[in-house]
This record gives sequence, structure tokens and C-alpha cells, in this order.
Amino acid sequence: MRRVMDKIIAIMITIATVLSVGGCKQENPDMRDISTVEVVKEMGYGINLGNTMESCGDWIASSDVSRYETAWGSPIITQEAIQGYADAGFGVLRIPVTWSNIIYDDGNYTIYPDYITRVKEIVDWTLDTGMYAIINMHHDSWVNDFPENEEECMRRFKLTWTQVADAFKDYGDKLMFECQNESLGWESLWNRWASEEGEDKQAAYDLVNKVNQAFVDVVRSSGGNNPERHLLITGYNTDIQLTCDELFKMPNDPVGRMAISVHYYTPSTLCILDKDAEWGKAQTTWGSEEDYAQMDGDMKMIKERFIDNGIPVIVGEYGCFGKNKTREVREQWMLDASSRMYEMGACPVLWDTAGDEFNRYDGSMRNPEFIKKLIEPWVSDKNENAAA
Repeated sequence: MRRVMDKIIAIMITIATVLSVGGCKQENPDMRDISTVEVVKEMGYGINLGNTMESCGDWIASSDVSRYETAWGSPIITQEAIQGYADAGFGVLRIPVTWSNIIYDDGNYTIYPDYITRVKEIVDWTLDTGMYAIINMHHDSWVNDFPENEEECMRRFKLTWTQVADAFKDYGDKLMFECQNESLGWESLWNRWASEEGEDKQAAYDLVNKVNQAFVDVVRSSGGNNPERHLLITGYNTDIQLTCDELFKMPNDPVGRMAISVHYYTPSTLCILDKDAEWGKAQTTWGSEEDYAQMDGDMKMIKERFIDNGIPVIVGEYGCFGKNKTREVREQWMLDASSRMYEMGACPVLWDTAGDEFNRYDGSMRNPEFIKKLIEPWVSDKNENAAA
């Protein structure tokens, strides 16, 4: 009888231990059986933590991580500020990062540990709110040297992503890695606007495809959850038309968990220019028949090339800026663009810096009524699904 009781007690202790461990936050959470299409749908609408961890410049030249974080006008990011993005209703925070800001001169491009730690802290705060997080390789300017020094640039690219992948390997599937920002595409190989003899469009696209494949291979061969992590593949200069070119190829991925990244600032004469330039006249109005025809054509193009073929789209940046146009014009463009993106199944991620829509000092939106209108399609869908 005593032996039986001892066995019962031992079993009860084992069960209690398992339940105790199961109730704690896991260091290596399982990846859900969920497609990247479903992940992008869950993201809904997103916003960027712009001009922050990707801020860079030789003039900073410091080992103090906070110097880079604040160099382009952002205050030190707080947990309360991150919570503010979630409270406003966003489903994903894109966190651009320039990993080469502080590296050791050791021949292996070793990233300063404090830099990784700080990015981790911001990612942790983001995930704790329930939002998704996207981290990338953003203003690492050495990427521009790929055509002239492919071997060393590829070595550096792989070493960088190996370090990042290892640092975040135990994070769950609400953290997505994005290959690069806008630099995959080189005019020294091919210039879409002024193609000259000797320029090679095929070579330019082949190199973009090669870099994207290297990104997938590095992440998939790393440990933890990375063999199943959802990945964001960088389009050719993240331009819709260039990315939809038949020469652009999605990488081979053994688990098929990829989305494509494009940006949208079209027409650039409206969204970017605040005064006339050599290449265009600044546009101050929006909403003509021609305006909508261009926008609808761009959305149709990306939908037919990717979404209709099962490849989800994340518009990692979009926005309309400049003091030469009214707030009403800017808002209308952003509402028109984002609603079309969401309607076709893409995730729109608004570009935002410390001086734009979000007040990082008090964690609130400067134009809350506009943000409500912006994310209304996703909010309505969530409410309908909850009621069903």
C-alpha cells in the first residue's frame, strides 16, 4: 500500500510540475499551424517606428545605442509609447533597423551586443501588446556595393542575418524577418529611366533574386523557430512595377512561409515632393479620374502577380507628406491607398516618424479621428467575425 501511495504522489508531483511549466511564458514558443496568408490577414493595418533604430550617419560615430536611436528626432522609445500603437488599433509594428551602426572591427561584422539587446527590448514590448513585429535590415548602405564587390557583400549579408536570426531564434510566429528595405536594385547595373548600352537588366534582377535566396537560406538553416518563421521578401527596390516584372523571382522556401514587400508613394510628385524638382513638378491635389486610374492599376498589378497566386503582400511603407498640400489632401490619399490595399488582401503599414501621426512623448495619436477612419475596414471585419 505504501508503494502504491508513493507512486501516486510521484505522479501527482510530475503533473503539477508540467502544469506549472505550461503556465509560464515559454522561452521557445511553438509556431502555429498558420499560413503566411493568414498571418498577413491577422496583421490588419500596421505602422512604422520610423527614423529610430534605423537612424544612421558617420557624424554620430558613437558606441552609445541611444545616440543612434535619437539621432533623427525620436525620443527614447518607452514601453508606454509602444502600448500607444496597440491602443490606437494597429496590428503590426514595423521596426526598421540599421544593424551596421555599431559593429566590431573584427573582420566578421559582429554587431554590438547592446544594439541587439535594445532592439530585442522594443520587440518584446511590441509582442507583449499582442501586435505583430517586423524587423529588417534597413539603411545598411554597404548593400549598395553589391554589384562591385558581390563576394564580400554577400559574406557580410549572411553574417549579419546569421547574427540576427540567432538572436531572435526563440521568438514565436508573431515576429517576422524582412530581408532588406529599398536597396535591392542597382542603377549601376540597370537604370529603368535611362538604360544605356552595357547595362544589364537580367543581371540586376538575378542579383536581387540571389540576395533574397541567401536570406531565406540563412534563416532556414538557423536554430529555434527560424526554420518555420514567416519571412518578408524584398521586392525590386520595393517598387510595385519593378517587383511585378517577370524577371523577379520569389526564393525557394522549403516551408513556403513568405510574403512579398513593396512600398507605395505614388505619385511621388504628390507623396514625396514639397517643391518642384528636376525630375517632376510638385503635385498639391488628389482625386482626379487619372489619379484613381493609376492607383487602381497599381493595386491590380500587385494583386494579380502575387495575391492571386497565393503570395501575400505587405506594403511595408506608404504615406503622403509635404507642407505644400493640405491635411485633407494627404488624408484622402492615405485613406484611398490603404483601403484598396486592405480590400485586395494586403497589409498596409503606414510610414511614421516622430513628427508624423504618433506622439511618442505621450503615446497618443495626433489625429485620432483620421486613424479611426484609416483602420475602420479592419475593425469592421474583426467585429463581424466576433459576432459570427
